[in-house]
Amino acid sequence: MNLAAAANESLAQYSNWLVYSSMAVYTLAFFAHIAEWVLGGRSKVGRTAAALSGGQGEKAAAPAVTVRQKDGGTAVLDRPKVVTRSAAGTRDVPDGPGAAGHDAQGDVYGRIAISLTVLAFVLEAAGVVARALSVQRAPWGNMYEFSITFTTVAVGTYLGFLFAKKKVRWVGLPLVTTVLLDLGLATTVLYTNSDQLAPALDSYWLWIHVSTAIFCGAVFYLGAVGTLGYLLKDFYEAKVARGEKTSALRSSIMERLPAASTLDKFAYRVNAAVFPLWTFTIIAGAIWAGDAWGRYWGWDPKEVWSFITWVAYACYLHARATAGWKGRKAATLALIAFGCWLFNYYGVNIFVTGKHSYAGV
Repeated sequence: MNLAAAANESLAQYSNWLVYSSMAVYTLAFFAHIAEWVLGGRSKVGRTAAALSGGQGEKAAAPAVTVRQKDGGTAVLDRPKVVTRSAAGTRDVPDGPGAAGHDAQGDVYGRIAISLTVLAFVLEAAGVVARALSVQRAPWGNMYEFSITFTTVAVGTYLGFLFAKKKVRWVGLPLVTTVLLDLGLATTVLYTNSDQLAPALDSYWLWIHVSTAIFCGAVFYLGAVGTLGYLLKDFYEAKVARGEKTSALRSSIMERLPAASTLDKFAYRVNAAVFPLWTFTIIAGAIWAGDAWGRYWGWDPKEVWSFITWVAYACYLHARATAGWKGRKAATLALIAFGCWLFNYYGVNIFVTGKHSYAGV
């Protein structure tokens, strides 16, 4: 083995070590997020849930009454501000206080979780760079490399929202959980030794097409988390509005999340924002196919499912603009669209034979 090959092998091993180290730190972040949810202001959240649900769970605290003085010394009692549901079929519910519950102890655990997530992100990103240096190409030539890059970009996108002062810390727990599952699958089932690309992949379009696909997938994932959160919170709010009782645990969790309308807006906005880039991804892939195989479109399984994903998200965005398909129906369609993306990510590469099979396991 010459010196260059030995150096590349050392970089590959170093990349693996960094990825495993990031998984260890992500695990610590997972437990910190759990502590944030469990220990963060439980009693305060319980009182908030009871107030909104008409006395469910813990005993609702009496609303505060403000006393002010008018001219001449007359005392006037101001009515407390009460959250009301404006009309049948509509709800005016405020956003919850977050996983920390506006509690100092919970907030400390939340900050620890974010700090650990940042550290894990840095370690994993360094692992991706080391992998790229070991093969001297873009680090997404197979499913293992695609997975570690995808999880890195997903976490980086989430941290970017936090850096922009967006209130998305509630995404932390499902994100870290998903990242651990994806990395566990990548390092056990999907792992592939460093190797050079197949001739058809050796193109600058690898940097353009696959990088945009990875970023789109990361944003679609955040949209799917928001959509799932919306469905859960919407069912809960509807149950509360009907006066039905819910468990104290469910109330504690649901009342910390943003309102269903906030989650719905978040999911729609991120999906709508990234959809044009997904369109570009498909176009870039077609151009690359023309260079590599002499045809722009050949109904290869990967091409077909990319197009199916595009159609599903296009239907979702169109449904959101149609009055009869807002709310749960449109949200269900969004989850189906993300399911199509997931099958395109895993299913096509693992279970279906096609021209993209060389990017496999």
